Amino acid sequence: MKELMTGEEMRRAISRLAVQAAEGSEEKRLVLVGIRTRGVILARRIHDELLRIEQIDAPVGILDIALYRDDLLSGGCDAVFKGSEISFDLSGKDVALCDDVIYTGRTVRAALSALFQLGRPRTVRLFCMVDRGHRELPFCPNGVGKNLPTSKTERVFVRFEETDGENGVFLEKT
Repeated sequence: MKELMTGEEMRRAISRLAVQAAEGSEEKRLVLVGIRTRGVILARRIHDELLRIEQIDAPVGILDIALYRDDLLSGGCDAVFKGSEISFDLSGKDVALCDDVIYTGRTVRAALSALFQLGRPRTVRLFCMVDRGHRELPFCPNGVGKNLPTSKTERVFVRFEETDGENGVFLEKT
């Protein structure tokens, strides 16, 4: 596996994402929602940077999209539903939706379906650590830590200390 971003490069990228999230919203309306699992870590890290840089304490929620996946009934899905944990009203809020990697766009589609079951946000903006291209659905993130054009035979792994014991972005050829 080849390292494409170090932990320090990730930290700087997350600082940029936090500033971008703050710029697009009024402080009182901004909420962060992370897509389970690594999107939640990204949302929490953006929260910490918002607090440090802008003194904004935006609520953070966890979104589980397992029941909204388009491969759920085809047998190609091995996702386990753990539930969403959003303790605030989404109605009228500016949602910063966070995920580790955007690829085909299918996760974003599922996340939007799940979000709108919970309320009607004023806006939803997408923030990702990595955009690897190859979109199948017309979604474009509002903030990206790093654009990494890849081939379809490669895999991108975003690793966080909290889940993987290290911080970094890695590329593996399959």
